[in-house]
Amino acid sequence: MTQELIDLRKSILEGRYSEALAIVDELEGMSKQAILRNIQSYLKILLIHLIKNQVEQRLTNSWANSIRNSVREIKKLNLQDNKTFYYVKIDEWEEMVDDEFEEAIREASEEVLNGTYSPFQLAEMVDRSLVISHSQSLLALTYDYSLKQLPAAIDDYLAQLSGGEDWKAGRR
Repeated sequence: MTQELIDLRKSILEGRYSEALAIVDELEGMSKQAILRNIQSYLKILLIHLIKNQVEQRLTNSWANSIRNSVREIKKLNLQDNKTFYYVKIDEWEEMVDDEFEEAIREASEEVLNGTYSPFQLAEMVDRSLVISHSQSLLALTYDYSLKQLPAAIDDYLAQLSGGEDWKAGRR
């Protein structure tokens, strides 16, 4: 990016405005890609914990915190600087979630029941459509609630997952 900024400055100083605008477009694209990579990283964490929840049929404070943090960070990253537009629109999540699912299975296989299952075994055990549905429901909350309201909405949703009632009541 440093070279692009040097080229931009040079283009402006030399009056080559069409080249400068092309560099600005390139920088915008690079910025958007970086934001989308960060969103994908949090999305994978979200999926890992939803997979663990489904297989182990429980919810821990740690998992709830990871899910809550992932959804909140996705909201912060997804909302563009103008605070009115999103990088990922609500109807665009399915493909992104689907793309991250396989990697989430691989990483979750290390954590589910202390690594008891291989990624192949875990993939067979998990109801993919249910995990994707839960993730999309949680992501949808980011469009409906402010950052301040979002944690409570996420907790309400988590209480409905397997083991969620026990988690809410503090039972283990």
